[in-house]
Amino acid sequence: MDIAGIVTVANLSKRYGSLIAVNDISFSIRQGEIFGFLGPNGAGKTTTINMMIGLARPSGGSVAINRIDAVKDIKKAQSIMGIVPDESNLYDEMDGFDNLCFCGSLYGMSKAKRENRAKKLLERFDLTNAGKRPFKAYSKGMRRKLTIAAGIIHEPKILFLDEPTTGIDVESARQIRRLLLELKRGGTTIFITTHYIEDAERICDRIAFIVDGGIVAAGTVPELMKSVSHGYTIQLAADTDLKPLAEELQIHFDGCIVKTEKNNSATLFSEKRIALSPVLQYLDGKGVAVFEAKELRPTLEDVFVKITGIEAARLKKERERGGMVK
Repeated sequence: MDIAGIVTVANLSKRYGSLIAVNDISFSIRQGEIFGFLGPNGAGKTTTINMMIGLARPSGGSVAINRIDAVKDIKKAQSIMGIVPDESNLYDEMDGFDNLCFCGSLYGMSKAKRENRAKKLLERFDLTNAGKRPFKAYSKGMRRKLTIAAGIIHEPKILFLDEPTTGIDVESARQIRRLLLELKRGGTTIFITTHYIEDAERICDRIAFIVDGGIVAAGTVPELMKSVSHGYTIQLAADTDLKPLAEELQIHFDGCIVKTEKNNSATLFSEKRIALSPVLQYLDGKGVAVFEAKELRPTLEDVFVKITGIEAARLKKERERGGMVK
């Protein structure tokens, strides 16, 4: 597979008067990968995607899509794009099949081709039975799936999705993630914005953290994990109180900080990795039986919080209310 950048964004900026919404960002997207923008409310994600697809004009910088200047020749660039906005742009009174066929006609597809493609997409998205129902009667998950189907009716080279799984049920979100991975395997390049760290971690080949209009980190999940010193954590549960041994543990395992709990459990923190086996052997030598022990590995959320300084509680609130990152 050609890994050359199918999308190149260079020094892209957007200003609204004195407000800088996007501040001189640069990145590229390789052909056939899923690239994710992850950030909190007000980060500049939707502004960025709108400039890339031609819904907002940049104040500075450039966007090239498949070697097309997407600022000067946006119509040509849009011909190879699939666009799935954060809010559905389909017609409430039209049924699912007719909505898809109408979108196909906008891309110049013949009647036979768009009808055949619409039938296949309804089946692929488990919407065959709903195909003749008006769009306004669809659930949130069904509406989201049909909106994505409309975005790929013409089999675009690159698909842009703004918050693809926000506000929908768990099963529909799973189906959408599976579909995006299928599209990727078929060669489609995908750019998504999301505030769901779990989505980014599960499906994205590379991720960029965007905060206050600027990219603060970018890379694969393993690269992002390595980019910060996150420390290591071991949790223990024993048959006796571990508090009397806390100081001894800290001395024996240099650089380790031990926090004990009332329920005979303890947590060991260290910047350097501590092997679990020596800890268990040490406690066994002290006559302590450990019945549960596990190493807590850092998550992408831990890395995001450390790099951006954004509290995990804030991210949780945004997930709970289905917050949109603009």
